[in-house]
Amino acid sequence: MSIAETIKSYMSEHQIDYELVPHPKTYTSRDSAEAAHVPDDHIAKAVIVKDAQGYAMAVIPGSHWLKLQAISEEVGRELELAEEAEIDKLFSDCQSGAIPPLGPAYELETFEDQRLLMLANVFFEAGDHEHLVHVDGEAFHKLLKGARHGYFSHNND
Repeated sequence: MSIAETIKSYMSEHQIDYELVPHPKTYTSRDSAEAAHVPDDHIAKAVIVKDAQGYAMAVIPGSHWLKLQAISEEVGRELELAEEAEIDKLFSDCQSGAIPPLGPAYELETFEDQRLLMLANVFFEAGDHEHLVHVDGEAFHKLLKGARHGYFSHNND
């Protein structure tokens, strides 16, 4: 599969140059970083949350965990993690668990962790378990235009 059609179209629409980085099959962002030989804090990962208003996406560094209470307080909503089956329906062109962190491409409200704003290079899931997309930091933030920013995560070491 390599790159999800939604992501491919969204990147083309925004005229973003990217590199597809193949790696052995992995199931976590940390393992993907290791397999692709990139620092795990340069991986942007998606965490899908929900409440009565619907679904939203938090985009955080691969080396971090989402602080659900912090994001809920920041946005004034009672957010909870979405279930895998719900997520699979939202990202039908992606393999289960390989969600690209581009909420706007899937018309999802998006919250971006401030830590990602400092990166010169960003890597993220392409939609399968064997490829990462590599873009420069400026391009990544262009793709997340309109995202709300804050400190929504903590290091998982």
